[in-house]
Order: sequence, then structure tokens, then C-alpha cells
Amino acid sequence: MVEHQEETRAAYDGVVELYASMFADRLETRPFARAMIASFAELVRETANPRTADVGCGPGHLTAMLHDLGLDAFGLDLSPAMVDHARRAHPGLRFDEARMEALPVGDGVLGGVLAHYSMIHTPPAELPALLAEQVRVLAPGGLLLVSFFATEAPDPVRFDHKVTPAYSWPVDRFAELLAASGLVPFARLIHDPASERGFLDAHVLARLPGRRNEPGRAVTDARGTPGRPSLPDRGEGSFSL
Repeated sequence: MVEHQEETRAAYDGVVELYASMFADRLETRPFARAMIASFAELVRETANPRTADVGCGPGHLTAMLHDLGLDAFGLDLSPAMVDHARRAHPGLRFDEARMEALPVGDGVLGGVLAHYSMIHTPPAELPALLAEQVRVLAPGGLLLVSFFATEAPDPVRFDHKVTPAYSWPVDRFAELLAASGLVPFARLIHDPASERGFLDAHVLARLPGRRNEPGRAVTDARGTPGRPSLPDRGEGSFSL
């Protein structure tokens, strides 16, 4: 684990209860974010593959929202304290500790990945590799919804986030990175203001090209056995869906 990840993990470990109390119901006052997440969930359901990862899930409130929207959702987070909180708050859902650039998920098995302000702490030079990992776990036709702070500046802007340093991105530049990773960005929502910092809120939906699962068609594993595919063992913290 690189230094900035260790700092991020320690920072979020130290603010779990405060963070959870501030953000658990925040989407009640964020209609645009709610609308994009609801649209994402509807599109994932249409792929007939509801398995969805909430990467950087924090206290698990959005994982629960995805579950309520009909997805087979599970949460992953760098912070073990956040994972512990999410498990206590939502005992019926699955949460595991994981790094976003090394997800404990098999290749091409997910219908969706949600990254709700969870990529903001990644330095710009490392973001392409992180996006490539999200692409790896998506099935053909799978969807990625990324939310982040946006700037009208021509380059990413580093700023002092309340928890740990973060970056805002020009939306067009971020969309170009998504396209370079093999995804097709097809919808974006940008609104103002995100905060007193003056950044915008941005939500970008992208799809992995390829044939989607047909509704009602059985999923088969590598042996051709009908059922839910098992994820390969990727070491400690890996699991099967």
C-alpha cells in the first residue's frame, strides 16, 4: 500500500462515527445524486446482472440504497473501521476491506460498480490504473457510475478535503480517462454548488461495450454449470457472490 493510501485509511478510520452521522441521510437533500443513482440502478437491472459493488462504500448507506433499488449490492472500503461500522449498521449486507486498485472480485462478473466520491483521493497519475481495475470486474454491458468534485480549471486541482487531501477534475478530462479505459461515457450530470469550496458536483455514467445478458437467460460458471459464478481466490478478503 502506497503512502497516500495509508494516510487516507488512517484518516477515515479516525472519523467513522462523525462521518456516518453526517452522511447517512445526506442524499435526502441531494436530489440530483439520488436521481443518478436511481438511473444507474435501473440500467444495471436491465442488464439482468444485478451484482453491484459499492467501492469506497464508507458507512454503507449507499450500499443499502442500491439493495433497496433491487440490486445484489455489496460494499468495499479501504478503511477497516468503516467496514466494521457498515457491517453493524447493515447486518444483512456484505462488506469487506479492499483497495480500489485490487478488488477481491473475479474478472467480468459485475453488472455495476458505484464509485460515489471514492476516487477523489487518488492522485491523477494513478487514476488510469484504478479505472482499469473497475473495468476488469465489469461484465460486458456493465455500468460504472462515478461521482466526483468537478472544476472548470483545465487540469485537476488538489485541495484540502475535510478528511484528507483530494482532487477535483475537469469533467471532460475525466470522461476522456473513462473512454481510454475502455468504457463508453454516455450520461453526465453537473450541478452547482457542491460546497463552499466552489467546486461543482459531477456524476458520469459509463458502460462497458459488449453483449448484455438477456433477461431470463441462465448465468453459467466456467464449467457451464447454471448458477451464480464463483469468484476466484484473490487472497485474504476475497469472497464469492
